[in-house]
Amino acid sequence: MRMLVKILLLIWLTAGAGRAGAADITVFAAASLKEALDENVRAFSLRTGHQVRVSYAGSNALARQIENGAPADLFLSADEDWMDYVARRQLIEPGTRRNLLLNTLVLVAPADSDIRLAIGPNFGLQAALKGGRLALANPDTVPIGKYARAALAALGVWEGVEKSLTRSENVRAALVLVARGEAPLGIVYATDARAEPRTRVVDTFAPGLHPPVVYPGALVAGRKNPAAQALLDYLGAAEARAVWTRYGFGIAR
Repeated sequence: MRMLVKILLLIWLTAGAGRAGAADITVFAAASLKEALDENVRAFSLRTGHQVRVSYAGSNALARQIENGAPADLFLSADEDWMDYVARRQLIEPGTRRNLLLNTLVLVAPADSDIRLAIGPNFGLQAALKGGRLALANPDTVPIGKYARAALAALGVWEGVEKSLTRSENVRAALVLVARGEAPLGIVYATDARAEPRTRVVDTFAPGLHPPVVYPGALVAGRKNPAAQALLDYLGAAEARAVWTRYGFGIAR
């Protein structure tokens, strides 16, 4: 009995030591990262004992929340412009910024739609809408909206569809509109389309039509959370890269 008590006490002390070394991490992440980041966060938490909370939204909204003092430890943006925005305000830790991921843009329709379109110069996007709306995250602020506007402008069709947009707060909101059949077409990241079985890819935009879709990550200035650095390192390591790739992301070099 005494030996059993000693063993149980040792287990309790070991577990307590593990909990004492654990930390809480708050991550602000672009909405398009959700499924893959959730899986990577679970694996990281199981390995380290650190508890990770992730807040998903458009990169623009997250950057402004950080600017207003929101308590994030790590920022994962869907484009470099919004990371530049917080960097210019000295809101990220020097030397921690790194490019993690790449993505592509696709035109999507509801899974049961019969729309067929080949993306090219002056292609029939407006006609394909048949009076409906093109679901797109706000091109004035949200990264994918800006990428999509650049691509459509390069193809000569932006002016024709600009008044037919439904401007969503982030890419996942636009995806939902298409999935529900509330919009006949939408532009999202390729990884978003893979995550939503109620949509199908009509065609893919050539990468050269818009600035490269790059996801940078950086620690938020002043937080002093070593566990956040460990998480950022993990998200660029081989185990996490395998998860990113499985969900359709490219790996930034």
